[in-house]
Amino acid sequence: MIKQIRSHDYNYYVLSQPEIADKEYDALMRELKDLEDKYPEFRSDYSPTARLNAGISDGFKSIKHRQKMLSLDNTYSLSELEDWVNRVDKGLKGKKVEFVAELKIDGVSANITYVRGKLSAAATRGDGESGEDITQNIKTIRAIPLVMLGKNIPDFIEIRGEVYMDREDFLHLNQQRQSMQEVLFANPRNATSGSLKLLDTSMVAKRRMSFFAHSLGEYKGIDIVSQWDFLNSLKAWGIRTNPHSQLYGDLKKVIDYCQGWQEKRKKLPYDIDGVVIKINNILQQKRLGSTLKSPRWAVAYKFPAQQSTTVLKNILVQVGRTGVITPVAELEPVECAGVIISRATLHNFDEIGRLGVKVGDRIVLERAGEVIPKIIKVVTSVRTGKEREFKIPQACPACGCEVSKEKAGEVAYRCINPSCPAQIARGLVHFASRSAMDIQGMGESLVKQIVTKGMARDFADIYFLKKQDLLELELFKDKKADNLLRAIARSKQQPLSRFIYGLGIRHVGEKAAYTLAQRFRALDHLINVKQEELESIYEIGLIMAGSVISFFKQKNTLVLIKKFKTAGLKLREKSEISGKTPLNGKTIVFTGQLNAFSRNQAEGMVRQLGGRPVSVVSKNADFVVVGENPGSKYSQAVKLGLKIISEKEFSRWIASK
Repeated sequence: MIKQIRSHDYNYYVLSQPEIADKEYDALMRELKDLEDKYPEFRSDYSPTARLNAGISDGFKSIKHRQKMLSLDNTYSLSELEDWVNRVDKGLKGKKVEFVAELKIDGVSANITYVRGKLSAAATRGDGESGEDITQNIKTIRAIPLVMLGKNIPDFIEIRGEVYMDREDFLHLNQQRQSMQEVLFANPRNATSGSLKLLDTSMVAKRRMSFFAHSLGEYKGIDIVSQWDFLNSLKAWGIRTNPHSQLYGDLKKVIDYCQGWQEKRKKLPYDIDGVVIKINNILQQKRLGSTLKSPRWAVAYKFPAQQSTTVLKNILVQVGRTGVITPVAELEPVECAGVIISRATLHNFDEIGRLGVKVGDRIVLERAGEVIPKIIKVVTSVRTGKEREFKIPQACPACGCEVSKEKAGEVAYRCINPSCPAQIARGLVHFASRSAMDIQGMGESLVKQIVTKGMARDFADIYFLKKQDLLELELFKDKKADNLLRAIARSKQQPLSRFIYGLGIRHVGEKAAYTLAQRFRALDHLINVKQEELESIYEIGLIMAGSVISFFKQKNTLVLIKKFKTAGLKLREKSEISGKTPLNGKTIVFTGQLNAFSRNQAEGMVRQLGGRPVSVVSKNADFVVVGENPGSKYSQAVKLGLKIISEKEFSRWIASK
């Protein structure tokens, strides 16, 4: 069974040709785990189940690299690239060279050590001499085999590469964090770096990170003559390399490669910031040698950054629905990558300190990942002395109550007042949102009015609103008031899964809410559950379980639930439809951004019609629904010849059932 799972990992991550769907793969993993629990004497440290959860680490120790991890010199123009080639030519005294051109993945460097084919250690680059021990976290990444495949396995080898996150997975992660009012990651690289530094490997395992190997450290027991030979050996060992790497015999083709990818990089599902060019022959690499910091036989051609400069006019603070206080930079409007930017995220107060930014500073702005505006640098040379320091607020800007960190080591500051009107207002907008209770007409402006006027001091109060209350609000007339009251009344019939999601429990997103609702069926059962039972649910985990238990232990929560019951909410979950249904037994994959509904809503519709939504494209999928800006799943579906339909076709098809 272990060999079978390793084979599926190889097919999916190395060949990009999965043979089974997620559910079947998960079933194999559960079966293996059950066997290992029953016969622990046969459990191996290199079993696929070792990826699932190694517990919470005490911290990261240091690992010394056997061979130093050097950083690359950068070139920023084709003429600089030609200068590098001239230096190589001089160093090799005119001998013919071959070049390997590889995409420069915008990820986090890692050094992974295999001893006799088994993964023994993994570390960050650190200072080049040694890095932090991230072995347990690296083991959660399925693109990295725990045991090498094939033959001619080296006795010892250090394999360097980039851990990264696809943009689609990054956006999904940030959507989850936004729904829980947690600090958003700036870009996929930032998300990857933060994930690798988590001490709880069960949380790391839930982050969809991947890996491309690209470089060689120290090795023993095998002969490697060239970089191209090394890349092919990696594939044979089941270790993923970037499929777009090319071997060239002259510089002109390398330049064409660089210019080509500069134009089409947006088509990739992950971020790249340039091209790495290496001399292919290992003996020639050794002859060229290295400086103290960089190899002379490799260089990075960096793509032009999409940056602008402007003035930071002010730093505002916003209060999220869980009380998180987030700083936002107010800027003099400036064009950046074709978009006018007037605000940028500062993520948290530590980021302000790290940047050393002051109000009035001229700053360098970048559209990180070509999406999120981010301040990356302060131009200190033009300071006039009129700039002023920003001070972390001691009181909540919405209610005036104390602001503090929830626990030592946490980045976010929070308002500790659970009745803070800003938290109530943002939370109520979430509660009424399309993915939660779906109360049409209850947007931000209305919520702000009813909270300000004291008509809603908690979520349940909206079910006791009267028509005369609504007519007191701005721009409210009979018809609008009637429509809203009908929408509020309809929401009482929403299933438990939507209600749980709407409550805004920390760490509980749409999928987790659905899992909990399907498992416990009624809210009273969930309220009284033991933490051990929650932790035993495959999709929940330690941190989420603790958050759920803590939420339902609060007296305020129990009072709120009682009010919901008095208002007539059902607080129960319907069973998934079984028997003969329009999608009975059909497997559906979604990719890209959906506009008419959220991904989880679409998947819920599929389940209600008897279908099975999965996240992996395989030959077993019946069809693939494609939204805007589809990722690699779309390409895989085309390769496999699967039926592909647009979101509009899916919507029409669902409506007709």
